[in-house]
Amino acid sequence: MATTQTKVATASSIALRALSYFFLRWALLPIIPTLVFTLFAVYVPSFIWGYLNDPEYVIVDEIDVAVTETIKEDSPDDGGVIEDGHSEPNVVVGKVAIQETISVEDKPLKPLRTLLTGAPNPRSLALSALTLLLNGLLVGFVADRLYQEHRYTVNDLSFVRLGYVSENDAKLLIREPDQAKMPVTVEIRIKDPQPPFDNPLWQSAGGVRWTNNETDYTAVLTVPLRHSKRRTYEWRTSNNHTGEFTTPAPVGHADETREGPFTFISTSCIVSRLPYNPLDHPLSIPGMHHLANVLPSLGAQFMLFLGDFIYVDVPRWWGKNVEDYRQKYRQVYASPEWQAVGQNLSWIHVIDDHEIANDWSANSTGVYKTAVDPYRHYHVAANPPLAKKAGASVARSGATYFEFTQGPASFFLLDARSYRSSNKLPASQENKTMLGPEQLEDFIAFLNRPEPKGVNWKIVASSVPFTKNWRVNTRDTWGGFLSERRQILEAMWDAASRGVGVVVLSGDRHEFAATKFPPPIDSKWPETATVWEFSASPLSQFYSPIPSYRQTDSEDVKIKYINKGNSKFGAITIENLEEGGQSSLKYRLFVDGVEAWNTVVLSPPNTEEKSGGSFWSKLIG
Repeated sequence: MATTQTKVATASSIALRALSYFFLRWALLPIIPTLVFTLFAVYVPSFIWGYLNDPEYVIVDEIDVAVTETIKEDSPDDGGVIEDGHSEPNVVVGKVAIQETISVEDKPLKPLRTLLTGAPNPRSLALSALTLLLNGLLVGFVADRLYQEHRYTVNDLSFVRLGYVSENDAKLLIREPDQAKMPVTVEIRIKDPQPPFDNPLWQSAGGVRWTNNETDYTAVLTVPLRHSKRRTYEWRTSNNHTGEFTTPAPVGHADETREGPFTFISTSCIVSRLPYNPLDHPLSIPGMHHLANVLPSLGAQFMLFLGDFIYVDVPRWWGKNVEDYRQKYRQVYASPEWQAVGQNLSWIHVIDDHEIANDWSANSTGVYKTAVDPYRHYHVAANPPLAKKAGASVARSGATYFEFTQGPASFFLLDARSYRSSNKLPASQENKTMLGPEQLEDFIAFLNRPEPKGVNWKIVASSVPFTKNWRVNTRDTWGGFLSERRQILEAMWDAASRGVGVVVLSGDRHEFAATKFPPPIDSKWPETATVWEFSASPLSQFYSPIPSYRQTDSEDVKIKYINKGNSKFGAITIENLEEGGQSSLKYRLFVDGVEAWNTVVLSPPNTEEKSGGSFWSKLIG
């Protein structure tokens, strides 16, 4: 019989292995490494004690029982005949012989049990050492994933990334801590010049004279573009970085024959080394491999990244000062996969909770100011213009949300974290807000604003899902802000009733769902005013094996739901149709690098054009 120490070793080993597998392959929960290290501390001494004290032999007690029967012949004097003339029955005599054999034998080896459970095997030093080594390796892998990434401060990181690109200029974010390389100058040229009108020579586009620690050695250079038509440009810097970008289609145009339709990508959520591979670089981001493989076939104009670019609290919250947050941004940009997905692709960002803290709903209090410092330097500075103030042509002072128009669509990038009420308030409370009164006013004004001819879509970027169909932690989504959500939905239906389709793009849930929001039956809005949402994430993170999305009413209608996949992103392609002034929006979902689903949505019919057109459309011709 196993000793108590062996039972403890077995139980702690099984728990250690289960938790290690979960941490390395599923989710980097911060509590798990502490549990694994504690279990290993319990396991090792109990394992050694069990190995040394568990008997190598077992006592086998065998008992053999033999029963023999004999007939006793005992004849009476009268010849065995009784009075009635019948014979007397024979007497059967039974003998029982019991033999007990006690022996000492070797315990069964059971190698598979030893390797699977991690229990000590006193009969085999090799098996015991191997199963102990397996647990040691698991603990080593957990420690490697926890500590190795943190060791990479990458303070000397030098890189240049492409930010927002418009018809007239392009933003380059430059990080250069080595002041010996200052100033950093930038040159551009048209990639495929068309003689005799295009200049094939490199031309100066400006530069950065210095950087300092105040911005973590970053600076943004806005490069003016002199060509009036859509072109692909190459760029190079004096500190040996190169890349290229393509300017967008003119406003109101979905495509040009030579360049193809208007396409962009949307996703959110990044962590490194999940699922874990000990051979990967400590800063490797597996999901970016999938994105890099698909990118060449998409011709995407930009990446609309919907938050959780960093996870400051995963796998451990190492600190709450500015440097801790800055380090996380540098680690993503230092990942070996970054250049393949970011060197030639414009990335546009919104903020979500893990750039601050999990499920953040404390607006600008606490660690907020510390957390947004690197977000502003690395992302806001290279983002599109700030959204216009309602009723004005300029942005509201202190705004942290953005808007722009490209090709066939206008975009509004919400800030769903900086102004929100506490998640703990009742979902239906009327004054509960996710956007705050000023952002809400500016957003409603954007929805109400007429669009130029050929702009048939309003795209809303929300870091959290607009649907209330996610049943886990619903209060952190728009499902926890129902009164404000209803006000926004009505403004969206108004916009769609005027012939402009409204689509919400979101992330955060590490799953995919397509949902539609039809207007109420018999309301003033036609059925064609239906609003659509495509929520896709993560780019590289865990997913829930247990479905958490469920439709419960006719307000939020499920179209498609996919929970599996460590990497998910959507490619959105818009094409203006030749007839009727409508436009098609095709959404393609990629799961682990493979197209898993797609659908096409048509913009609503333009009722204003049928009735003579709006003032705006007449004005712009």
